[in-house]
Amino acid sequence: MIIDSLHNASKYTNLHPLFARAFDYIQKNDFSSIENDVIIIEEGLKVIVNTAQGKSKEMSLTSFECHNQNIDIQVCLQGTETMGWKPREKCNNPKGDYSPEKDVLFFDDVPDMFFQLNVGQFVIFFPEDVHAPMISTDIIKKLVFKVKI
Repeated sequence: MIIDSLHNASKYTNLHPLFARAFDYIQKNDFSSIENDVIIIEEGLKVIVNTAQGKSKEMSLTSFECHNQNIDIQVCLQGTETMGWKPREKCNNPKGDYSPEKDVLFFDDVPDMFFQLNVGQFVIFFPEDVHAPMISTDIIKKLVFKVKI
């Protein structure tokens, strides 16, 4: 997992060939008026624009998730979002089987830590990062880039 500010995004562009394209897409687009949508940027890279009411910690933990086929870059555009995190190797209680169609595996575990994202900050979740997003009393507007591994 990586947490940082968009001001430092260029430090991470060499980690994956599509990271530079994702961060470039953020700089070149105004998301203030874009409604919830899924935008295909190119093969292996899409962005989900999502505005929604934040959830309680308990509600978010029902979707404590990780992915096998994609890396998430989650960017906070509005509100303050709290997220739970735990390394996958420490999760022992899967909830159901992995869904290759949705690229998601859920766990019934407790996060090791919680952290906040403020406007202009991002987190990168790799397949080994189990996460519970959208914890907040705010309306959250965010971008979730799905970067194919």
